[in-house]
Amino acid sequence: MAAAPGGGCSGSGSGSGSVAGPAAAARPKVAPSVDFDHSCSDSVEYLTLNFGPFETVHRWRRLPPCDEFVGARRSKHTVVAYKDAIYVFGGDNGKTMLNDLLRFDVKDCSWCRAFTTGTPPAPRYHHSAVVYGSSMFVFGGYTGDIYSNSNLKNKNDLFEYKFATGQWAEWKIEGRDKLWIFAGYDGNARLNDMWTVGLQDRELTCWEEIEQSGEIPPSCCNFPVAVCRDKMFVFSGQSGAKITNNLFQFEFRDKVWTRIPTEHLLRGSPPPPQRRYGHTMVAFDRHLYVFGGAADNTLPNELHCYDVDFQTWEVIQPSPDSEVTALCLLAFSSARGARQVHPARPPSTLLTLALSSPPVFQLPSGRLFHAAAVILDAMYIFGGTVDNNIRSGEMYRFQFSCYPKCTLHEDYGRLWESRQFSDVEFILGEKEERVRGHVAIVTARCKWLRKKIMQARERVRQSEPEEEGPGPAGGKPPLPPSLLEVAIREAEAQPFEVLMQFLYTDKIKYPRKGHVHEVLLIMDVYKLALSFKLCRLEQLCLQYIEASVDLQNVLTVCENANKLQLDQLKEHCLNFVVKESHFNQVIMMKEFEHLSSSLIVEIVRRKQQPPIRTHSEQPVDIGTSLIQDMKACLEGAGTDFCDITLLLDGHPRPAHKAILAARSSYFEAMFRSFMPEDGQVNISIGEMVPSKQAFESMLRYIYYGEVNMPPEDSLYLFAAPYYYGFYNNRLQAYCRQNLEMNVTVENVLQILEAADKTQALDMKRHCLHIIVHQFTKVSKLPNLRALSQPLLVDIIESLATHISDKQCAELGSDI
Repeated sequence: MAAAPGGGCSGSGSGSGSVAGPAAAARPKVAPSVDFDHSCSDSVEYLTLNFGPFETVHRWRRLPPCDEFVGARRSKHTVVAYKDAIYVFGGDNGKTMLNDLLRFDVKDCSWCRAFTTGTPPAPRYHHSAVVYGSSMFVFGGYTGDIYSNSNLKNKNDLFEYKFATGQWAEWKIEGRDKLWIFAGYDGNARLNDMWTVGLQDRELTCWEEIEQSGEIPPSCCNFPVAVCRDKMFVFSGQSGAKITNNLFQFEFRDKVWTRIPTEHLLRGSPPPPQRRYGHTMVAFDRHLYVFGGAADNTLPNELHCYDVDFQTWEVIQPSPDSEVTALCLLAFSSARGARQVHPARPPSTLLTLALSSPPVFQLPSGRLFHAAAVILDAMYIFGGTVDNNIRSGEMYRFQFSCYPKCTLHEDYGRLWESRQFSDVEFILGEKEERVRGHVAIVTARCKWLRKKIMQARERVRQSEPEEEGPGPAGGKPPLPPSLLEVAIREAEAQPFEVLMQFLYTDKIKYPRKGHVHEVLLIMDVYKLALSFKLCRLEQLCLQYIEASVDLQNVLTVCENANKLQLDQLKEHCLNFVVKESHFNQVIMMKEFEHLSSSLIVEIVRRKQQPPIRTHSEQPVDIGTSLIQDMKACLEGAGTDFCDITLLLDGHPRPAHKAILAARSSYFEAMFRSFMPEDGQVNISIGEMVPSKQAFESMLRYIYYGEVNMPPEDSLYLFAAPYYYGFYNNRLQAYCRQNLEMNVTVENVLQILEAADKTQALDMKRHCLHIIVHQFTKVSKLPNLRALSQPLLVDIIESLATHISDKQCAELGSDI
């Protein structure tokens, strides 16, 4: 595997090592300026707003394939990205190896042969390639006859291709294979060594072997690598006859490898992709994207995404418009494909075509030994071997999502860690240890604790005289200002704190896997989850414990499960003990002698007569998520626990102080220093009061991260992230996309009103432009009659301005 040390790079490959580069780890995102496109064709009923490059996120597009006049279909090749083009080198076409260099222009969606001079590398496949500076470097691979293994020769040569001049040149380097090379196949054995070579001066460089440490991946080949967050990642691949789905990361600075755990349920995320080889992996922003490969004799075409920050996997669902008709595809490509890379280019007319032709599937089929590269915010996949060992010449484009990550779980997690604005104190166990929390979140997540809090609050109200006047919840007296005390004798402090962490974040911290004290702690948490009926937490604990049981702790875990009456865990431990590979070792341990006699009898009987395994058809109840519970809280389930009133143009909206403070630095500062005595807060965004609908959209974002909203709400909320101090500009990014996604005839009047109220003058002109050109349809909308008089005058003035002299003359002749 190879990686260029600085200067930016991209690359691919799998045979003699794969390519990546530390400098490609992160690319700063600059928010495009707000600039509306006012051009409009009379035949177009909607426009895309020109904020900057835009394409529907997670959309696959099939681009023009490489035809036989340019180059052969192929697999086991490499692709790299340089400026606005994809360069394809080498591979095999099913009959012979190749050494041609092809160029795909992403702006024009056109193929050609790249200009070359000098002596290119010999025909090869399974090589690696990387871009460094203004050059492409090609390393290693196989040469020879693909039908005769005896003729295959493994290369360790290094070639440079200069993009500016088209010049090929071989580097003569002393030593062996600061380009980073990891693993691969040398013709005799799979490797896991690492080498570097400097790329600054061809005359003064040599290979240097790197001393690796940590959990070094096993020797392997046919795997991809990618660089993200200044780390190199290796996923899956062939290691002898074994194929795994392990993910490893390499720290360039410390030269240390780490295997990333796959206990996905503990993080509340889907499992990693199944084991495979011949796949691709690219990095974009904080994510790694894995596509294709051979997985257990299948060729899957799901796109898997790994979040480096959260350490979670997910399967990316393609956008619905990844399937279109053939003629629409051509029209769409003409109208928007070029603008994706060059937003300054004037847009082509987008035709609406009513076609009866069958749909063309834009999603690439499953394949292996293809190659991928990233340009701007899109991934390009070319070639590969598809069904029946057929080589492909297809090019596909996938639009990444550039949205900032959702901080909902971290925001609530910070609230839990700080205990700021706590309003409940749990008194736990016989020792009466105290743990503070927030009524709004605890009652939203756990019905059992909600009932306890309601009972405690009722006792307080009965013991104190009622206060006069309505409270912020609308008619009910406010909660007492002191901490509400709730006694829970069934729980000890340490497992209860783990449970509380789950309520705030949907996760529990990774304990030390296999360490007996940590396993016993999670067993206590599991017992609480069963008592409190927290199904999601049950599954997290169960998954962790079962993954942590080993020969050293199985007897302790089994005995504890027996004592706590955790039958499912006990069953797992018994089955672990009686395995052929475990039984003799377990019964020879000293701990076995100290087991209760009843448990020893169970183990012996289980060994002699294993129970018949039955498969349950009942689906596992995974419970509700943080997002689902906070949604229900906002929609009414949390009304009894509101402790603040938000006033929107004089209209009250009950809310929860802790939730607002957790998600907004504006509210946090207010409640910490300037809390109004009457518990009421006027809502505005700067000097502008949003509409009721937009305000509800903002509350949905605050409570559970929801960003779906009508386009007119996006105008009101575009500045909200700055004013309210949300922890990133995720909401603003979605507002921008919502406006980009089209202003239609049906919603143009609502957006006109919002633009007028928010003083978004460009948007107001844009809406008036659409109204003028589509006035026949707009005039039939019932909303037109509900517009204010000043806006109706604006529409009349715009109509008058756009009437041509010819139309005026025609009107005059009719009089």
